[in-house]
Amino acid sequence: MNRMIRTAAAQMGPISRDETRVSAVVRMIALLEQAAAQNADLVVFPELALTSFFPRWFMPDQSEVDSYFETEMPNTVTAPLFRRARDLRVAISFGYAELHRQDGILHRYNTAILTDRAGQILSRYRKVHLPGHGEEEPWRPFQHLEKRYFEPSPFGFHAADALNGRIGLAICNDRRWPETYRELALDGAEMVLIGYNTPRHYPPAPEHDHLQDFHNHLSLQAGAYANGMWVIGVAKAGVEEGCDLIGGSAIVAPTGEIVAQAKTLGDEIILADCDLTRCAEIRANIFDFAQHRRPEAYTRIAARNGQ
Repeated sequence: MNRMIRTAAAQMGPISRDETRVSAVVRMIALLEQAAAQNADLVVFPELALTSFFPRWFMPDQSEVDSYFETEMPNTVTAPLFRRARDLRVAISFGYAELHRQDGILHRYNTAILTDRAGQILSRYRKVHLPGHGEEEPWRPFQHLEKRYFEPSPFGFHAADALNGRIGLAICNDRRWPETYRELALDGAEMVLIGYNTPRHYPPAPEHDHLQDFHNHLSLQAGAYANGMWVIGVAKAGVEEGCDLIGGSAIVAPTGEIVAQAKTLGDEIILADCDLTRCAEIRANIFDFAQHRRPEAYTRIAARNGQ
């Protein structure tokens, strides 16, 4: 069985507040076609790939907030992307804001999906670790209102069978939490796809601004190494509505090594041949879970969210 996934990280440059979803999808299709021309099996797009990163604005009108959400996927606007991916026989993953009705209750999630080569959705993940704040904080140069506009996922982390392997999804801030990777690894994930929108300036701790690129790669590389998995980190990058977003999209091997990295802050494809058999280099040696994990010693991890 072929255990190689030729993977493309499809970094996207800024999406302005008035750029239409149709325009964003046209850009995504162009990146998809570039990747397919280089024989990609899987193309991974960023978090909230269809719109500008709207949590940076305080919007008291819920109908305005909801205008950034999708009620179904695929829909009329994204259908051309799914159709082109199906025609090219390429699996895709991307993030979007999801309006989901369950048992008569409306839920709003920061969501990512993974399809197979036929354009069928295999996996849907809702973001667990929502950063930011819930109320307007006027002192900030821009807001980060994910806690206001989204609910944290009640569904946790899970991997799906895809492309002759096990693939998990996570979103942006999830990448900073070691539990994300370990939960997915324990569900058999051999590759994790992570889209992000990360500002260079962090208003609560501006002394860390110069570390944003370092912390991004540190998180991706540590997660890959400590769990023996491929990690694909994909940015929305550049100056978006006055907010400087880091790039640094990267494909990280199970050894923690970056094997491909974006060079620009715009629309860009990077590729790597990701051999899933390489997960055994770490999982059969350094981090052999069955031999060396001691869950009885980790009881605080699941029992507490603070001291």
